[in-house]
Amino acid sequence: MSKYASHETNRTSRQQAERRWKVLLGGFLLSLMGGMSYAWGSFVVPLIQDWGWTAAQANLPFTIMIIVFAIVMIPAGWIQDKIGPRKVATVGAVMFLIGYGLAGLLRWVPSPGWLVFAYGFIVGIACGLTYACIAPTARKWYADRPGFAVSTAVMGFGLAAVVFAPLKRTMIDLWGVDGTFFVLAVFVAAVAMIGARILKNPPEGYNPPQRNIKSDKQPLVRIVPVDDVMPGQFVRTPMFYILWLALAMVIGGGLTAIGLITAYGEIQLGLAPAVAATAISAYALVNGLGRPFAGYFADRLGTLRVMTTVYTIQAIVFLSLPWVAINLPLLILCTLLLGLGYATTFALFPVVVAAGFGTRYLGINYGLVFSAFGLGAITSLIGSRLLDSTGSFTPAFLLAGGTTVIGLILLFVLRIKLKVR
Repeated sequence: MSKYASHETNRTSRQQAERRWKVLLGGFLLSLMGGMSYAWGSFVVPLIQDWGWTAAQANLPFTIMIIVFAIVMIPAGWIQDKIGPRKVATVGAVMFLIGYGLAGLLRWVPSPGWLVFAYGFIVGIACGLTYACIAPTARKWYADRPGFAVSTAVMGFGLAAVVFAPLKRTMIDLWGVDGTFFVLAVFVAAVAMIGARILKNPPEGYNPPQRNIKSDKQPLVRIVPVDDVMPGQFVRTPMFYILWLALAMVIGGGLTAIGLITAYGEIQLGLAPAVAATAISAYALVNGLGRPFAGYFADRLGTLRVMTTVYTIQAIVFLSLPWVAINLPLLILCTLLLGLGYATTFALFPVVVAAGFGTRYLGINYGLVFSAFGLGAITSLIGSRLLDSTGSFTPAFLLAGGTTVIGLILLFVLRIKLKVR
């Protein structure tokens, strides 16, 4: 190779290294704006107190949003595999503007059905379109550090509730529920558009920049090429159903924690609402910040090895929580450990799908697995019904621990079948 050619190769390598860091930023911005929808809890009390809605009516738009989000991930993943992430994410940003903007018309259409349409369906579609583009794009740029890349890109989804939930409450006090939706329409769409314009798949034949092999910081993960499995073939493999059910089982526990931890602190421990809320704030903080750590250790120790370790801890915490979390410090400790489990789920499941079935169809393949999110939500619903019928939190937490154990067993099967660490 000539000196000039070598110089051009080095310059291209540097440009690609800079480019892939920008892609992570774009993914983070998109996940942060998608995660704004998770801070729905700020709207519940104002809708009940100021608008005269029931608790069920106030929570229905969020429930529908979660279901629509999970379903849209499938076609959104397929489309972004075909035309690239930038166009799909851009449409998602526009949908955020439309969804939040229409929700802002609540004063003129004061109906729960209107928010189900505007927020539940349209914002849910926006979340699905944008989120479907994040993990596949990050994974394609970072074959050498897949866990770190995917977990960093989706970190915003976990942090959004910590950052924006208190801010939303302030905004509602200033502008009301409907005015807050208008402000969010502009802000969320603008930031999401910036993130969308940054996203771009790597060029054909791209290879990650070479790292110094003498560095003691070299990740221990070994890049093993795998065949790209088409979606039709993927859903006919037993591994798809194991992955799908494993995600449903472990995410069910996470959603149960989100739904009941604050109520447990208030009712069972007799804590003031603001004090009890610190437990779920701790959960949300670890859910966000724990994702890059999960990815880092997955790259060095093995993805499934980290997942099974974390879910073992999650199962133990759920099964012992009613007897261990007897005061605020112990409740916070439990929620920190449970938050790590939720962080691991969103950070590493796309990495497992890519490791076993390739990256070319990762958008739709992960979307198919992610549809299990809807089934996971049923665990949370059953847990709430158990609380209503028994008056005790113990059955709900035991259920969450039981589903986590099932997910853990399925992941051990995956380790054997896929031969992925």
